[in-house]
Amino acid sequence: MSKLPDPDQTRRSFLKFLAGSPLFAAMPFQDDYVIKNPAEAINVLEFEAAARKALPPAHWGYLSTGTDDDATIRANREGFSHYQLRTRRLVNTTNIDMSVDLFGTKWETPIVLAPSGTLFHPEGATAVARAAQTQKTLQILGGVQEQTHHIDEVMKARGGPVWYQLYASQNMDMTLQTVKRIESAGCPVLVWTVDILGGRNLETAQRLRRLDTRQCMSCHDRDPQVRPGQAGRNTLTWDTLRRLKDATRMKVLVKGIESPEDADLCVQSGADGVIVSNHGGRSTESGRATIDSLPEVIQVVRNRIPVLVDGGFRRGTDVFKALALGARAICIGRPYMWGVAAFGTPGVETVLAILRREFNLVMAQCGKHSIAEITPASIVHAGR
Repeated sequence: MSKLPDPDQTRRSFLKFLAGSPLFAAMPFQDDYVIKNPAEAINVLEFEAAARKALPPAHWGYLSTGTDDDATIRANREGFSHYQLRTRRLVNTTNIDMSVDLFGTKWETPIVLAPSGTLFHPEGATAVARAAQTQKTLQILGGVQEQTHHIDEVMKARGGPVWYQLYASQNMDMTLQTVKRIESAGCPVLVWTVDILGGRNLETAQRLRRLDTRQCMSCHDRDPQVRPGQAGRNTLTWDTLRRLKDATRMKVLVKGIESPEDADLCVQSGADGVIVSNHGGRSTESGRATIDSLPEVIQVVRNRIPVLVDGGFRRGTDVFKALALGARAICIGRPYMWGVAAFGTPGVETVLAILRREFNLVMAQCGKHSIAEITPASIVHAGR
């Protein structure tokens, strides 16, 4: 299979050409320009540099880190190059419907705000919730976030229910207490994250933490992580999923599924849905993109339960490819966290608006009027 050109290398080569061209010699072109407000952003990637500038080293290290050598973070982005769009022409796309139904609730787009374990803005989850309300976007509240921003407070800012990410305790009684409290608050969907139960090795975060002279353990000590040479002790199993299902009326999704075998066990154990995820490249250094794991999961689930996916989504084309492979919706993490870190609520609003605009554009370019029209025939596997 022929290797597609590296977009970053292509961009650098083009910029080098511009720099040497007398036509552009007098133009004030800055490759390292950092946006000063959300309105300047051309795409969501431009929020990354703004967030790095705004955050102290330890916070940036946590936000940007993967595991081991960060290969899986890179794989998540590179995976989208394995699929190409099949564009269509002369289709009337005056009215495009990007809405999607998830457990009986209709959302204007299939773009979901994934849970974040660490806060990067003083208002944290409530700043994100206000943006979710403005953009009419589904928000999944991180379980660690809820310790400092109660779910009732977040729902008030959102103007409606949010989903809740559960980090289950090894003490099942404590976990069930949390489940009951979240259900009583009016949460409709519980998202159990299972991909870091065995521990993880966040080397980039540790390196950048050494550069930070502040006392910031309160920001980082709650999120499960493992230093080199250590391993997590996990006693939670598929029986735990069955107990969770029996203990609540909420829908229960399992987040962190990457293999078809586990997806099938989710269905057998009563899960109401799965999220194909490698924790943004932060769980296991598998080196495999979630977009490449998605087709196998879709194949074994056979539409019995909805499948969502996260990992590396930065463009409207990425969203389209995932839906074409069978995902019901996609979740974004780092892009909106860049936005909130740099600019608060307006940053998240702009990130969501840009992705919606791009997704609408690619639907028009591919001649699709609705999500239902996006099928496997809408893309081509590169090299086939």
